[in-house]
Amino acid sequence: MSDHQADTEQAPDDVVKGVFINCPFDSEFEPLFQAIIFSVVSCDFTPRSALETGTVAEPRMDRITRSIFSSKYSIHDLSRCKGEGNEQLARFNMPLELGIAMARRYETRNSKDQHDWLLLVPDGHVYLKVISDLAGFDPMKYDGSVETIIQRVISWLATRPDTTPPPTPKSVLDSLPEFVHEYEQLKNNWGDDPPWPYVVEAARKAAPKT
Repeated sequence: MSDHQADTEQAPDDVVKGVFINCPFDSEFEPLFQAIIFSVVSCDFTPRSALETGTVAEPRMDRITRSIFSSKYSIHDLSRCKGEGNEQLARFNMPLELGIAMARRYETRNSKDQHDWLLLVPDGHVYLKVISDLAGFDPMKYDGSVETIIQRVISWLATRPDTTPPPTPKSVLDSLPEFVHEYEQLKNNWGDDPPWPYVVEAARKAAPKT
């Protein structure tokens, strides 16, 4: 039995409710990252991330792959797949992780636990020029605001077979400041990378009640 199979079999409920978040971790994107985390938790799912483990005794890609393989769902933002800085270099970690999720979906096809993923791109993003194999898929576009990314994530999660009655995007947006405040408090106490379980718990406490 592989490590990935073991993870899946040990905690099936966690797998069904797991949503891996693949997005930039820079300061500019942080408000959107917080909004995605909070939307996932508010819909009664469990956010997963490359940030969730402090283990440094194994390669980062092993940790990312394990998290994806231990989640039934994943959300992928490709907003950084464009030239940046003086050298106009693009970041391709996000498409790499999307590729892992696509392989996971293929591996679990015809299964009740088939992996499902959401692709997010900003309005006007020319992602097909750098990843032409995504032609034929329908990403959800957003205008770069917290409001629209909450709407996109919740509207997608609301239609997943494992969802419970979701809150409205407005109620999530109204409750978001409480989570952001708690998140900033965690950063004040722990530094820029607070323990992931504490982040998730802060989101659960602030989440609107349906």
